Amino acid sequence: MRFNCIYNEDCLLTMKKMPDDFIDLVITSPPYDNIRFYHGYTFQFEKIATEIYRILKPKGVLVWVVGDATIKGNETGTSFRQALFFKEIGFNLYDTMIYAKVPRGAVGNNRTYWQAFDYMFVFSKGQPKTINLIKDRKNKESREGDNGTKRLADGTRLKVSRKGYSEYGRRTNIWEYPVGKGHSTKDEIAFQHPAIFPEALAKDHILSWSNEGDLVYDPFMGSGTTAKMAVLTGRNYIGSEISEEYYQISIKRIKPYQESGK
Repeated sequence: MRFNCIYNEDCLLTMKKMPDDFIDLVITSPPYDNIRFYHGYTFQFEKIATEIYRILKPKGVLVWVVGDATIKGNETGTSFRQALFFKEIGFNLYDTMIYAKVPRGAVGNNRTYWQAFDYMFVFSKGQPKTINLIKDRKNKESREGDNGTKRLADGTRLKVSRKGYSEYGRRTNIWEYPVGKGHSTKDEIAFQHPAIFPEALAKDHILSWSNEGDLVYDPFMGSGTTAKMAVLTGRNYIGSEISEEYYQISIKRIKPYQESGK
């Protein structure tokens, strides 16, 4: 099967061509509730989830970025049902993370709080093989380690040592990104797709759960964000996009980076 290629077809057809235990990392954002019929195509969640489990390598990771629609004042809860199904078929729910969207205007209606986040469910097939935690949260202060002694109540002295800590610590599992033009990406063509996620989000997950040379798969490639970030971080990728329109967008978007290698 060709690497660094986007297939213009149903992801079930693409995955059918893959052997078992083939992919290191899957990262995707599937169609949400009110667009379950994606350009006329039906989103077959349970079949897709089962195939993802089959093609993912042992200790591989799936990042599932999803939100819930609110219909007539009632949130669907589809994201939770999907998460439970992933667990039922054998996935380990390694972390429930939040993608917080920096507000740039009112979202939703005047009867609810602004809808400003999606879930990022991090599933693994067993315990993850690769965990590269991003450490860019600034600590209040840094300190070098030191050694000393402490006198106990009975008068004896006890050697003690304190570990130092660096200027930056690991993030929380709430990741905040500005969204919209000039923020999610500088590639104007990407905004011809209605629901892109930020390049930084894709990049941060790729860096966290894979290594250079690993194979990343996105079954709903959309505008090509996952492919672009895979190229820029030294990973290989495979993508599926059933919509001819969005497939063409992703091909045009990724081409300059793939040709230049950067």
